[in-house]
Amino acid sequence: MNILSTILAFVVALGLLIVFHELGHYLVARLCGVKVLRFSVGFGAPIWHRRLGRDGTEWAIGGFPLGGYVKMLDEREGPVAPSELHRAFNRQNVWRRSAIVAAGPIANFLLAIALYWLLFVHGMPGLRPVVDAPPAGTAAAVASFETGDIITRVGSARVDTWQDVRWQLLKHAIKRETVTVEVEDDRGAHRQRTLDLGAIESKDLDADFLRVIGLSRYQPAIVGMVEAGSVAERAGLRPGDQIVGIDDVNVARWSDFVSVIREKPEVAVMLQVVRGAEDLDVTVTPAPKDENGKTIGRIGVGPIDGPSGLQRYTVRGGMAPLEAVAAAARETVDKSVFTLQMLWEMIFGRVSPKNLSGPLTIADYAGQSAQLGWIYYIQFLAVISISLGVLNLLPVPLLDGGHLMYYFAEILKGSPVSERTLEMGQRVGMIMLFGLMAFAIYNDINRLVGGS
Repeated sequence: MNILSTILAFVVALGLLIVFHELGHYLVARLCGVKVLRFSVGFGAPIWHRRLGRDGTEWAIGGFPLGGYVKMLDEREGPVAPSELHRAFNRQNVWRRSAIVAAGPIANFLLAIALYWLLFVHGMPGLRPVVDAPPAGTAAAVASFETGDIITRVGSARVDTWQDVRWQLLKHAIKRETVTVEVEDDRGAHRQRTLDLGAIESKDLDADFLRVIGLSRYQPAIVGMVEAGSVAERAGLRPGDQIVGIDDVNVARWSDFVSVIREKPEVAVMLQVVRGAEDLDVTVTPAPKDENGKTIGRIGVGPIDGPSGLQRYTVRGGMAPLEAVAAAARETVDKSVFTLQMLWEMIFGRVSPKNLSGPLTIADYAGQSAQLGWIYYIQFLAVISISLGVLNLLPVPLLDGGHLMYYFAEILKGSPVSERTLEMGQRVGMIMLFGLMAFAIYNDINRLVGGS
């Protein structure tokens, strides 16, 4: 079922993003009076097609799904009736051709804005960036981060969740900058920590780079779930209970609580519990369980994991519709610029090319995000839509950005580039794109096989 759901989530994501991209080309072409012969999602021989509309435009689904295209009337691709010459793409002025080509990536950016708008209006639940004690010698330890610090600002940017913190710090990390981080300590006072990211290496800029600099989530001993029929349920523990002590010894973290319980199979212990405004004593006797030849104790509870639990550790904000439009546009621009920046750093070797992902990794992320819930899937779609828009604007022949590069040259020189130049560009572009795709798939296979 996981494989099926991953495939379904990937197909839906790919189909939606391709359709929006090609609709951008199609709608602006029609607006400019250009005749559209075919609208295809996927390449190769169509597995489904139908002709619709006054122009008899063929709507098709190709057998190879990684892409799509809009085929327009064009003298370079076949004979055009004299009565329809004015509707041929190649007969349009350079500004109209540029608008038609640019419309695809722009449609992806507009889709991302719409998706972020939906998320911002609804509110995105997340975990507050409450910091655990950093390991000695890490950048966070040098900056004097303490257990319970809530990160509220990174540089000039406000942050509400761990996802925000990672995003903002990543932008500073790729430049190896020193950044000021504002925190609220456990007494409510606001303080500043100076975090030096100069020692970050390109291999550290992956999903766990926060741990490299010493920042990890403080996980208090708050019960997130209680198993039916377990020791904990019979003892009366409930979700939301905070364990503050065991046998009158203070407990600060979930990991501390688990360690004690594991070491006391079939030994009665007294838990000091805070439930709302109440202080309770709850006696539990951990049930024995065999684990790799060792008997451990278990009471059948799990921690808060995700947007549940006490207000200090979780957040879910919502915006007014008009406010969300501006925020969604800023988020899209911000992530677009960062994507370009990452590509630039990758070209110059300051970011590892292993960060380049192909269709297998994207499919994996699609499946994971869909299983987490629709909010996470929408976030995934927005990020991929931005990536698709940025990728297509790169000045590489065969991509939209390559065509725009030719049109820019045409504007400068006053005439179209030669057929020879176009032919050479297509060959170079094909080699570049196939090489890029092969390397991305190689990275995907390495991740799947090696777990890196």
